[in-house]
Amino acid sequence: MTIGLIGKKIGMTREFFDTGVVVPVTVLSVEKGRILDVITKEKRGYNAIQVGFGKVKNSKLTKQMKGFFAKKSTEPKKILKEFRVDNISDFKEGNEIGIELFKDQKFVDITSKTIGKGFAGVMKRHNFSGLRASHGVSVSHRAHGSTGQNQDPGKVFKGKKMAGHMGDKIRTIQNLEVIKFDHENNLLFIKGSIPGSKNTSVLIQKTAKIIKKSTLLERLKKASAEQSVPDTKKSAAKSKAAPAAEKKTTDKNKQPQKKWNTK
Repeated sequence: MTIGLIGKKIGMTREFFDTGVVVPVTVLSVEKGRILDVITKEKRGYNAIQVGFGKVKNSKLTKQMKGFFAKKSTEPKKILKEFRVDNISDFKEGNEIGIELFKDQKFVDITSKTIGKGFAGVMKRHNFSGLRASHGVSVSHRAHGSTGQNQDPGKVFKGKKMAGHMGDKIRTIQNLEVIKFDHENNLLFIKGSIPGSKNTSVLIQKTAKIIKKSTLLERLKKASAEQSVPDTKKSAAKSKAAPAAEKKTTDKNKQPQKKWNTK
């Protein structure tokens, strides 16, 4: 696991580029995290740091958490997250981690909880086609059909696709492209959609995979550069063709005019 930050999903908007391309982006508000504890191998068997995010009222804390934050001499934090690290000497208690963590990152992995859909049927939950909507099919057009077996094994297997609770699950979207940073307002603009509704807490981390593909910004720069090269060639060709055309016009003017006999 790499070090990450906790952000809040504000909503979606669009980003316009000079080339006329419009990209849908999700805006994330990223808060600074404070390192509350440095965990060593001697203490727990692995190296990690514990980071606190957000604010919470002191009245909402248990006695144990009040004592924990008092011992660390810091304000109460709403979310505590632990990240494993390789080199523990790079981190100290009380230091803050902000959006500058992703300054050189082109892609990120984002984890959040999906929108809860409540109790849903099989057609909505699993994309079943349903039964035939014809004569003789009585009030079961959206039913899933038979689920059981014969006498052997005589049971419904676990994991059978049936109606049930849909959504409200933690999901991770990998390799999402970072379009823009706003360091003044601590905003992060991510290309495309992200799981969850507005004001959902999301975990932003560096990519777990090695990505070799080019970003949208790089492709747009390349396309604009390729367009500018032919334009310069055309202008050079026009400038060369202009003197030749002038010579032809002057030659035509110098030619003697024919005299027509009127007799």
